[in-house]
Amino acid sequence: MVALLKNVCKIMMIIVMIIGVGKTQLSENFYRFSCPFVEPIVRQAVSTKFSQTSVTAQATIRLFFHDCFVEGCDASIMIFSANGDAEKDAPINLSLAGDGFDTVNKAKQAVEAVCPGVVSCADILALATRDSVFLAGGPSYNVELGRRDGLSSKATDVTGKLPEPEFNLAQLVSMFAKHNLTQTDMIALSGAHTIGASHCSKFASRVSNFSSSNEVDPSMDPSYAQNLQQQCSKNKDPNFVVFMETQTPTTFDNLYYQDLVAGRGLFTSDQVLYTDQSSRPTVVNFANSERDFDSAFVSAIRQLGRVGVKTGNQGEIRRNCAAFNS
Repeated sequence: MVALLKNVCKIMMIIVMIIGVGKTQLSENFYRFSCPFVEPIVRQAVSTKFSQTSVTAQATIRLFFHDCFVEGCDASIMIFSANGDAEKDAPINLSLAGDGFDTVNKAKQAVEAVCPGVVSCADILALATRDSVFLAGGPSYNVELGRRDGLSSKATDVTGKLPEPEFNLAQLVSMFAKHNLTQTDMIALSGAHTIGASHCSKFASRVSNFSSSNEVDPSMDPSYAQNLQQQCSKNKDPNFVVFMETQTPTTFDNLYYQDLVAGRGLFTSDQVLYTDQSSRPTVVNFANSERDFDSAFVSAIRQLGRVGVKTGNQGEIRRNCAAFNS
């Protein structure tokens, strides 16, 4: 079967070379001729990984976000450096779960077996993210394809390009605006925290010695803060994590926003979406309407997928997502 698919792909690649399909821009049908089975191949690989561990979903989605915000959506986050100086080695990326990398690498291997040298790691990451969202219970959507893989991956390029847990609304809006993402896009993408998790160190300042007058951040529900204190005091394992949504933490839904309304946002950058008057109406709307959230999320993540893409003759199509072609 694999041999048959390879032959089909070779024929389609010849057609692409003749008619020049999709040379310079993203298209939902980019691989229609060169690798027509790429989406079901990736979907199967992601489904297999997801069946082994539900962490697959949140890990892959977060990987996509961290990739796109630094040097664009070009899979530069996937590069391994023996010197420890690639993007993935930056301090803010050290908490990226290995399951996300494993998901993309396994999907790439499956695609390479059928369409060698055709599909970029950047596109596979974008497809794996869509499939992860859906498998976790979220909406499905069409993915624009045609990205090429970047030729640079440096830890030093990450500094100041990803949002921090203590960011206020103005800082969040400013950072997302640099990538043509609106405030509504930012709030919708934050909804991915509905299946997120965090180490205690990332929010410790909100539940202990917050200020000279408050032990706990006053914007946080007291019972929620107490629960967090108990969880983190009992678990000293540095690998221990707390779910970012309290009701259905492994299901991609709109309950993250209901938590924000109730004062149960884990990070300052989560809770501020509700406490700030300019963003509160959007949070309340998403809390009340899963349909509106799903629609906004799809629009936002498709826009995210266009950030800084390499197309045409830019970049390369990596044979191995963890290494540049030699």
